[in-house]
Amino acid sequence: MAVSKEFQGKVKKALNNENLRKALGNFGNAYPAAREKAYQGKDIEALRDYISQNKRLAAQNIDELVEKFTKEVEKRGGTVFFAKTAEDAKEYIAKVAREENVKTIVKSKSMASEEIHLNERLEKDNIEVVETDLGEWIIQLMGQKPSHMVMPAIHLTRYEIAETFSKHLNEKLPPDPLKLTKVARRELRKKFLAADMGISGANMAVAENGALVLMTNEGNARLTTTLPRIHVALVGIEKFVPNMETVVKVLEALPRSATGQEITSYVTMIDGVVPTWVDNGVGEKKLHVVILDNGRKAMIDDPVFQEAMQCIRCASCLNVCPVYQLVGGHVYGHIYAGGIGTILTAFFNSEDAAYDPQNLCINCNKCATICPGKINIPKLVKELRLRLTEKKGLSFAENYALRNIVGKPRTFHKWLRRAKTLQKPLAREGFIRHLPLAFSKHTEKRSLPTVADKPLRDLVPSLKKEVKNPKAKAAFYSGCVIDFCYPEVGEAIFKTLQDNGIEMVFPEGQSCCGAPASYMGDRKTAIELAKSNIEALESANADYIITACPTCTHVVKDEFPELLEGDKKWHERAKKISEKVKDYSDLMVELTGDKKQKKKKKATKVTYHDSCHYKRELELSDRPRTLLNNSKDVELVEMNECDRCCGFGGSYTAKFPEISAEIMERKLKNIEESGAEIVVTDCPGCMIQLKGGLDKKNSKIKVKHTAEIMAGDTK
Repeated sequence: MAVSKEFQGKVKKALNNENLRKALGNFGNAYPAAREKAYQGKDIEALRDYISQNKRLAAQNIDELVEKFTKEVEKRGGTVFFAKTAEDAKEYIAKVAREENVKTIVKSKSMASEEIHLNERLEKDNIEVVETDLGEWIIQLMGQKPSHMVMPAIHLTRYEIAETFSKHLNEKLPPDPLKLTKVARRELRKKFLAADMGISGANMAVAENGALVLMTNEGNARLTTTLPRIHVALVGIEKFVPNMETVVKVLEALPRSATGQEITSYVTMIDGVVPTWVDNGVGEKKLHVVILDNGRKAMIDDPVFQEAMQCIRCASCLNVCPVYQLVGGHVYGHIYAGGIGTILTAFFNSEDAAYDPQNLCINCNKCATICPGKINIPKLVKELRLRLTEKKGLSFAENYALRNIVGKPRTFHKWLRRAKTLQKPLAREGFIRHLPLAFSKHTEKRSLPTVADKPLRDLVPSLKKEVKNPKAKAAFYSGCVIDFCYPEVGEAIFKTLQDNGIEMVFPEGQSCCGAPASYMGDRKTAIELAKSNIEALESANADYIITACPTCTHVVKDEFPELLEGDKKWHERAKKISEKVKDYSDLMVELTGDKKQKKKKKATKVTYHDSCHYKRELELSDRPRTLLNNSKDVELVEMNECDRCCGFGGSYTAKFPEISAEIMERKLKNIEESGAEIVVTDCPGCMIQLKGGLDKKNSKIKVKHTAEIMAGDTK
């Protein structure tokens, strides 16, 4: 999918903001250790299972929960209003404010109020609206929107905050966080005491007793909901839980996932109307609960996107996202940032607003592994991309490349063979180091691979050897990169598997797995390629289908059956193929066992890079390590952040070369600091990225596939 020039400009501006990069980087670096420490002694997976299951059930029974909650609130003296749209919610709150002669409103942090632009509506009625969460107050003074769901001002430095406070309060203030916080407390206390209405959100709304649960690290939420004579709570229907047992589980997970805390400083539960000071005497506070739909029911009714209702708004997905850590939240355009934000934007605002931001997801799957609601965010982003493409279509260039070249195996292979000749003026030592004119940005930070002189498919006849009494017959599904760029990896696979008693064949009709089409939103081409490859692989009549590319493995094993689910016959054929798929390193461990050999005195130092799909989709990262540790030829040294994305992401490098390069630079630094002579990986795509990046640095560090090491190639 093409990215607009305006959006590209926003991304570049964010990348050039050093203060933003530093602030996000510092938190992102500290977060994993803080989260791990906070979860010590907890069964994280059991907790994630509980939350995902109960949030899913809550979504499926939302009408019943809303009805029960409403009865409980009204029984306790409150008023409940169900707002179908953002306008309904804003007009109701404005009406209450008008009828109650409200002049000043204080607000605690509420992403739902940001979502519907509530402040702007109330200010039209000349009502003063003051954000009292410190981060929200800061960005309100600056005329900005939140850049993070939990830490709205994370993108700002203390110097920027000091400058803002000094300008707003007309006094020179130092960039001292403690002093700035004290000033904020002084100024906001005046607002709390003068306010007629307090507006809050809620982390949970409990159906069994009508309670609102608020979790904060500042006392402002308690002051907001306690001091003013009117309290309005704006609650999205995704916040509903059935009972207090679920509340306890979310309380366990949310702060640990959000900020690495065991518990937030304040947990407030509001259960009905409470006494307050009214007209120089004690009276009853008025409580209004506005339940917000605004696209949430449409999300519940969608069999794919209903999963997003399991979100507890901890923003842990942002905290580990390599892209978010570089560009921050504002580039996403609407209120919600990151992968989950893109999905929420599509339903709560518009699909058009989500069109550009959804491209930012690099599909590293890190967010899916830590989400306490177990939401597969990258999968939902990809589905959104497919739907947007079906509605809006591809650009001319994308359409031609996918439908007329990649989607037609014979044509695709012809073009790849022609590329061998066309690349000659630019090719040097296996790399294209410079591209001309507008294409130069693609070789600024990394060199590109050349097409091999002979593809693997041409070498197969010379690689095949007779295997007496074979243990099994295996068809090798090479994928495009091994076939046409790195045939030496295929050679190593043929050699090592045949040496271990596996009869090898190479189905000639195989072609691209369709991942590029799928990731660019072209479902039609992805389906055509799935069928073409299934036919080719069936023709081999093999016991195994061996893969050496995690993306191809995931696509053939998991996505082929999903893509063909609507066609019973093809779906069954896809499932049969899926059951035969076996990763190369996984099979090699089975064949060779876990037998350590004595290391050579001068064993080559290697480090291992976990590709995203291999680590988080296939969960096989222990297999190549077993092989490397058992090899006498190499000594494995682990690098820092071994499973952090390298920034490749297939077509991502073409869409966002600057982001891709920045992610890669961090990976290369970790590789260099490991002291290894070779970096090993099981992903040909990662090989492209790492080889190209190291070549640009004139590094002597080599990049090898695990199969090459197993074949004895340690030079």
